Amino acid sequence: MRIGVTLTNAGDTAANAVDATIETAREAADAGLRTAWLGQRFDWDSPALAGLVGRAVPELELGTSAIPIFGRHPLTVAASAQTAQAATHGRYHLALALGAKEIVEGAYGIEYARPVAVLREYLTALRAAFAGQEHHGELVTAAAPWASTMPGGESVPVLVAAMGPQALEVTGELADGTVPLLAGPRALGDHIVPQLARAAQRAGRPDPRVVAVVPGALTSDVDSAREVFAEHLSWYERIPSYRRAIGLSGAERAGELAVLGDEAVLREQVRRYFDAGATEVVFSSTELLGEQTRSRTLAALGALRG
Repeated sequence: MRIGVTLTNAGDTAANAVDATIETAREAADAGLRTAWLGQRFDWDSPALAGLVGRAVPELELGTSAIPIFGRHPLTVAASAQTAQAATHGRYHLALALGAKEIVEGAYGIEYARPVAVLREYLTALRAAFAGQEHHGELVTAAAPWASTMPGGESVPVLVAAMGPQALEVTGELADGTVPLLAGPRALGDHIVPQLARAAQRAGRPDPRVVAVVPGALTSDVDSAREVFAEHLSWYERIPSYRRAIGLSGAERAGELAVLGDEAVLREQVRRYFDAGATEVVFSSTELLGEQTRSRTLAALGALRG
C-alpha cells in the first residue's frame, strides 16, 4: 500500500522551519513511509521546500498539495516544479488547486471568476511550458521568450485537488490525477473516482491517480482528539467544494472524517480508502495532538505499509 504523510505544519514551532521539516521527513522515512506532501502557504514556498527535503531525505518522494492557480502564473509554477524535480532526481509531484474565493480575492486582490475555465487553460499552459512551448488563450497566456525546459526537471506529474464534477472532468482530461481532502470512502467510491476515471478514459489518458488526503492520528483518547480535529478542520466547512465532499461522505462536520483510534482502526480505515479507489492515502494533521503522537502515528502508518 502506498501511504504517505503531510509535512505542512512540521516546522511551525521550531527555530528553523526548514530544518524541522527535514527532521520530520527523516522520521517518516525511517518509519517506512515513502511519500511526503507539503502544502503551499504564504510563509513558505512548497516546491522549494520539497527540493530541499528531497535532497536531504532521498528515500522519500515529495509532493506539493496544492498550489492555487490564482495568484501564481503557470510559467512561475513550471520553473519551480522543474527545479524541485531536478533537485529530487525525479521524485517530485506537483498538485494544483482552484483555491478558495475569500482567500484569492482577499489576499491577492484577484477576482475569483470562471475557476474551472481558468483551470483548463492553466493546465494546458503548464503542459506547454514543460515542453518549451507557448500558450495563448482567452484567460491564460504563457509565452516565455526562451524555452522553459530544464535539464533534470522533465516529466513532472501534475495532479489537481479536484472534487467537484466540472473540476474532475478537466482533471481527468488534462492532469494525472486528483488529491482530494475531506472526501471519505463513500465520496471517493460513489462520485470522485468514477467521474475522474470516465473523464480520463474519454480523453485517452492512463488511469488517474487518486491521492486521498486524510486527517488523522493514532490515539487512545478518541473523544478529545475528535474535538481538536473538529476545531482545526472547521474552516473547510465554509468552502462549498469541501461542504459538498463532506456531505457526500455521509458526514455533517469535517471533524467526523478524521481517522482516530488505535492501530486496528487506522488499518481498517486506510483499507476502506483503498477499496474505494484511492491509489495512495496520505495522513494529514498528525501533529495536532503533539510530537509524541505524531511519531507514534508515523510508526503505525509505516507498519501498515509493510
